Amino acid sequence: MRIIERPSPNHDARPSDVVDMLVLHYTGMPTAEEALARLCDPQAKVSAHYTIDEDGSIYRHVPEDRRAWHAGVSWWAGEAGVNGRSIGIELVNPGHEFGYRPFPHAQIAALIDLSSAILRRHRIPAKQVLGHSDVAPGRKTDPGELFPWKQLAEFGIGEWPAHPAHESGPKSAEISPGDFAAVLSRFGYGLAPDVDVPLGAVITAFQRHFRPSCIDGVADGECAGILAALLAS
Repeated sequence: MRIIERPSPNHDARPSDVVDMLVLHYTGMPTAEEALARLCDPQAKVSAHYTIDEDGSIYRHVPEDRRAWHAGVSWWAGEAGVNGRSIGIELVNPGHEFGYRPFPHAQIAALIDLSSAILRRHRIPAKQVLGHSDVAPGRKTDPGELFPWKQLAEFGIGEWPAHPAHESGPKSAEISPGDFAAVLSRFGYGLAPDVDVPLGAVITAFQRHFRPSCIDGVADGECAGILAALLAS
C-alpha cells in the first residue's frame, strides 16, 4: 500500500491516547486538487488523516497520533468532540452539492486496505466505524447513500444488519418516535437533550447508512428491524 505524503498544518495534540473510532467522509468539492488544497490550507482550519482519490491514490495529511480537524461539532455514544478519539478519512467525491456519484472500485479497494490496517493498529471495533453524517447528523450528509457500507462490512469494516432490510419488518408499521429515539441513542446516535438536533435528522442519518433505499426521516417497521438486528450483532 503506497501512501503519498501531503502534510497539513491543521492538527493538534489529542486529549488522550484513546483512538477508538474511524470516521469516513466525502470531500464534497468539484475536484480532488481543490479538496487536497483545502485540507492543507492553514486558513481553512480543516484536515483529515488521509484522503483517497478516485483512482485509489492515498494521501497522508496528519499523523495518526495527532488530532485532525475533520468531524467538527460531533457526538457519538455519549462522547462529544469525536476528533479527539478518531481517525478521519476523506474520499474524493463531489458530493451532493456538486454531482454526487458512486465511489469507484479502485477507491473502495484502497479504503478497505487502509481501513483494515488502521483498525488493526488501534483495535477499533467494527461498530465504531461511522460516517460523518452519523456523528454530525444535523450538519452533514457524507459519505451518503451511495457509499458501499455493506461491502466494507464484509471485510470487518463497519457493521451491517445480519439479514436483508426487506426481512426486517413492514415499512408501514407504526413506530413510536420516542421508542425509536431511545434505541437510536442506545446504538450511539446523539439526541436531545444532549445534542440539539431534530429526531428526523438523526433518523435520516441512520437511513443513509443502514437503509439507503428509502431516506425519508420517518421511523418505520423496517428501520426498527434493522436497528434491532444491529444491536443484536
